[in-house]
Amino acid sequence: MQQRFFVLLLLLGWYSGFSQNSEALAESYYKKAEFKKALIIYENLLKEKPLSYNYIDKLVDIHQQLEQYDEAETILTQRLSISRNPELIVALGYNFQLKDSITTANTLYDEAIAFVDAKPFFIYTIARKFEDYSLLDQAIQLYEKGKVLTPDKNYSIQLARIYGDQGNVEQMLENYIDYIHYKPNYLNNVKRSISDFISENKESVNNSYLRRLLLKKIQQSPETYWYEMLSWLYVQEKAYNKSFIQEKALYKRHPESIDRLIELAVTAQKDNDDDTAKSIFNFILEITQHPSTALTAHQYILEIDTKNADDKTLKQINETYNDLLTEFGKSELTLPLQLAYGKFLAFNQRDTETATSFLKNTLKLNISTFQEAKVKLLLADILVLQEKFNEALIYYSQIQVNLKNSPIAQEARFKVAKTSYYKGDFDWAESQLKILKSSTSQLIANDALDLKLLISDNKYEDSTQTALKYYAKADLFAFQNKTDEAISLLDKILEEHKGESITDQALYQQAKLYEKKKQYTKAEANYQEIIKDYGEDILVDDTLYYLAELYNMHLAKPEEAKLLYEKIIFEHQDSIYFIEARKKFRMLRGDSIN
Repeated sequence: MQQRFFVLLLLLGWYSGFSQNSEALAESYYKKAEFKKALIIYENLLKEKPLSYNYIDKLVDIHQQLEQYDEAETILTQRLSISRNPELIVALGYNFQLKDSITTANTLYDEAIAFVDAKPFFIYTIARKFEDYSLLDQAIQLYEKGKVLTPDKNYSIQLARIYGDQGNVEQMLENYIDYIHYKPNYLNNVKRSISDFISENKESVNNSYLRRLLLKKIQQSPETYWYEMLSWLYVQEKAYNKSFIQEKALYKRHPESIDRLIELAVTAQKDNDDDTAKSIFNFILEITQHPSTALTAHQYILEIDTKNADDKTLKQINETYNDLLTEFGKSELTLPLQLAYGKFLAFNQRDTETATSFLKNTLKLNISTFQEAKVKLLLADILVLQEKFNEALIYYSQIQVNLKNSPIAQEARFKVAKTSYYKGDFDWAESQLKILKSSTSQLIANDALDLKLLISDNKYEDSTQTALKYYAKADLFAFQNKTDEAISLLDKILEEHKGESITDQALYQQAKLYEKKKQYTKAEANYQEIIKDYGEDILVDDTLYYLAELYNMHLAKPEEAKLLYEKIIFEHQDSIYFIEARKKFRMLRGDSIN
């Protein structure tokens, strides 16, 4: 008896395994569009489990893929004679639609929709089936019916998604707004969902409609999430001053956190809206009780003031730094301010000796290994500025040893390579750059690859490496903010080494320096020469993008900019500028969707 029971168990296990393997094989054939092979297996599986909805669904779909509509109809009709499953009613209707029997199809769709009158809990299931067949109007009809039949449920997110697919942006936005009211914690999800429909152009139809919806909601019920949503819209439009108004209103309602204000100020500053950024930071100084937040605000204000400061203003900024360090002291808490001051002394005041001395004193404070590394990194940068390369290399190397494989150690290794490159030690620089190609920091990896390609492409053409040495020296001048000297040295390369592989690099670097000096027509000429003579080289997409930016932002030539953005879209789809170029092309074309 026990033996027979054991054999039965083995047979059941074998049968179960066989069935599972058959289903997996059928699914594999189905996914590979080998429908005839999948059909045979699913027919056998359905014989074993004649009530399996999954097998029926697969068989119907396969027959439809093979345009065997009568066979699909037979399967569905037989199953529906047992039970009027609403999903199968939709499937049968769609099968008639494929046969161009639209009247019959619509009759079946109406039956499926009417099914929920008695059983409203089927709304989601049937609607999803309609969506599977891209029968979006019927799905909308069901969800709208659901609002009446089940007022305790909310179908706005489903409706918003469908209206978005249909391109009915107004209805989409209305339903997303309705869903935020229903579930405010989904606000960020909604922002992500509608971001592709909102542009930087505040005059666009979509932006205007969303703005009106939000202002109306604020008037009806001034909930915090409406202010937050409106603030987000203004940020998309780069109207940071208007966003600031909303954020102030939010802060007055919830004063426990000012992180949103700080985030907005930093965003405005990065986008060169210095006036708004400074206004926000000054507001933060008025309201904050936390020394660290106050220090952050002070530091950003000083950085903004430093941008276009003359000698008199620089003197005032220097005094402000010293006043703040006197007020808050020199400690671990004020380390970011100390780093900012060291950078200010070296790169703006050009007082490298005082900067070096100041930072060496900072190293004597009781700070962590990571904080010490940040000070040493800046200190080494200033030593490079002074062309004290060997001393700089010591500090960079110490960071690598003390914080192995960390992002700051990888940054230090890159700076070792850059310093060696400045010195003309191209072989050592190249060996360090090879290691950094697999850096965890994508930015460092990209910079390392660019510098490695520059060296490897040009160090063999001339045995004396004269042009490459000139270029490295010009790069150093640019780092030292000796812009005129850098431009002159690049001119020397373009005169004495014209036609060599480094020519396009020299033209490109010089164009960037001309932009820095706001000599935009000179930059334009360089970019145009690269496109004309080096249109197949590695810098062409960079050149196209920055010439387009030049036309768009400084030379008031939007049509020329549009043509260049379009060229990137169609001819350089693997470019890192592709997404930004597409976005700006659509804006210049006047698209309402971003």
